[in-house]
Amino acid sequence: MSESEAEATTQSTDTESGSTDLADVSGAPTQFEATIEADSLQGLIDSVDVLVDECKVRLGDDRVGIRAVDPANVGMVDVELEAEAFESYHTTPGLLGLNLERFADVVSLADKGDLVHLNFDPQTRKLHINVGGIEYTLALIDPDSIRQEPDIPDLDLAVEVSVQSGVVDQAVTAADMVSDHIALGTQQDGRINQLVIEAEGDTDDVELVKGEDEEEIIDGTFNGAAHSLFSLDYLKDMNKALPKDGVVTLELGQEFPVKVHFDDEDEQMHTTYMLAPRIQSD
Repeated sequence: MSESEAEATTQSTDTESGSTDLADVSGAPTQFEATIEADSLQGLIDSVDVLVDECKVRLGDDRVGIRAVDPANVGMVDVELEAEAFESYHTTPGLLGLNLERFADVVSLADKGDLVHLNFDPQTRKLHINVGGIEYTLALIDPDSIRQEPDIPDLDLAVEVSVQSGVVDQAVTAADMVSDHIALGTQQDGRINQLVIEAEGDTDDVELVKGEDEEEIIDGTFNGAAHSLFSLDYLKDMNKALPKDGVVTLELGQEFPVKVHFDDEDEQMHTTYMLAPRIQSD
């Protein structure tokens, strides 16, 4: 981003009252015009469309936010993209309804390094997209017709452990060979706390154990036992959006949902997934 573009972005996101609380945003914006690299925009799409086909996009002074839950109420995503991720960003606070599949198709027309220009027309309630020299006008969805955004429950989870993203990818790939479920939990080996990821099939089993003294474990807080069983299909989908070479934080409890946090490479997009467990009967 050039110095002049950075200055314009800063000017457009500073207000006398400070940052807008995205939860308070309502109604269509009177202005939204932005330019962003296609790869960054694709990352935002990838984080959300693993769970839903349409979503509400909340435009704030200094960031864009999307929160959605899948139709089965099993998986939730909460993602925020800072204004600094854009080449330019000018908006009034507002709410847009977006068909992710159609939007993703348009963005996919871009070549690597291309810029995507977005311009909302408040009169027609349509989004004008310029990508790779192609002008595309996308009809938006009435936000009121889109599934209500979930609240994020305040859970007291006993374990928070940050690992290299490759640990999650390796575990999900291995578990997929034997089962359609995966268990995430902890155990102790002497004084060493360990993260345990396992799957049990009809004939074969898989187990991955990483101790807090190993280099793949970046940081960990172990304040109690944790063990929960999850649908592997959901974790496989979420795994697609994880950074290929980054850090992923897992929050775990005893038959509680798992929270999965990660940032993009530039630490300008912040994503949280929450996945409900399968309660195991005695």
